[in-house]
Amino acid sequence: MMTTLAMANARGHEPVMLEECISALQVQRGGRYIDCTVGGGGHAAAILEESSPGGRLIGIDADPHAIRVARGKLKPYGKDAILVNENFKYLENICTRHGFSPVNGVLFDLGMSSLQLEGAGRGFSFRQDSPLDMRFSDRQDLTAADIVNTYPEVELAQLLHRYGEEQRNRQIARCIVERRPLETTQELARVVEQAVGGTRGRIHPATKTFQALRIAVNHELENLELALEQAVNLLGNGGRIVVISFHSLEDRLVKGFFRREAQWCICPPGMPACICGHTPRLKVLSKKVFRPSPVEVQTNPRSRSARMRVAEYI
Repeated sequence: MMTTLAMANARGHEPVMLEECISALQVQRGGRYIDCTVGGGGHAAAILEESSPGGRLIGIDADPHAIRVARGKLKPYGKDAILVNENFKYLENICTRHGFSPVNGVLFDLGMSSLQLEGAGRGFSFRQDSPLDMRFSDRQDLTAADIVNTYPEVELAQLLHRYGEEQRNRQIARCIVERRPLETTQELARVVEQAVGGTRGRIHPATKTFQALRIAVNHELENLELALEQAVNLLGNGGRIVVISFHSLEDRLVKGFFRREAQWCICPPGMPACICGHTPRLKVLSKKVFRPSPVEVQTNPRSRSARMRVAEYI
């Protein structure tokens, strides 16, 4: 019998930590699942395969191109796969519309897909020249070009530090302001490179700047916090929530949320008595973060920074 990983690879897709996801979700026949970042449909296909017969899945993605690709991937599952082109911050509303609760598991794979990184004209990568866009959906108003060309220097520096953890944020912001308007990804990458004195090491100096702009354009951290809260509300008893993140900002947010929802009291430190009335809703299934295997990292280098956390509804 083919493993879920072998099936996914046979279909030409490399979803990150696929075997670990299926195991962590405890996918069961006839279960209901949500893939909040359906992307190319690799995780979703494996979940539907494992939960058949009778399994159903809602796949959500803000990127309309991803939904089109996933629709082709998941066509064999017919009405068992419901695809929705919306941001996962509307998770509860989406599930209410489709009568889809409670659910057995919710998955967030927060990594950028190859569809976005390699897609022409999206502006997510500096490896090919394209307009400074970075929006997951063209229904959004704010673009990376808007931020780069209109934000005051101080605000731009703060954004690079907050969302990119860029220690050279001030000199990069200063250089951007001096050289603007900037219209394309490679223009911006060259400016950042010049600001920090050229390329050193394996990681391009513009990597953190591009991360910060993408997060800001798409309100990624704010939307993730909203969606995590809603995901817990949708879980049935024993349901699992699995999150794969790819940088420390996301991982810290997820870790903090899981830890908070596993506690009896979340009052500020120093309170003489508990007044919050909070009760635990989650059980964190491992204190340590799960990482991809060395074999996966070798075959799929994009997985090397993946971190998976798992919690169960109680």
